[in-house]
Amino acid sequence: MEEITIHTEFIKLDQLLKFVNAVDGGGMAKNVILEGLVKVNGEVVLQRGKKIRNGDCVEFDNNKYTVISNAEI
Repeated sequence: MEEITIHTEFIKLDQLLKFVNAVDGGGMAKNVILEGLVKVNGEVVLQRGKKIRNGDCVEFDNNKYTVISNAEI
């Protein structure tokens, strides 16, 4: 499991996939999400704009990413 540090309160799911280089671009991110290939906290998510917050775990292509936010809320 890889820890991903963000400096904001949240990151959108499609942006996270691009940020970790799991996909080549926004179009590919949209497609893999709509095809049901991405899980957030163990559940399939079809919403590419889903807000991923501190502690959330994203799974895609046999990789797991845990988001750590150091933003002051």
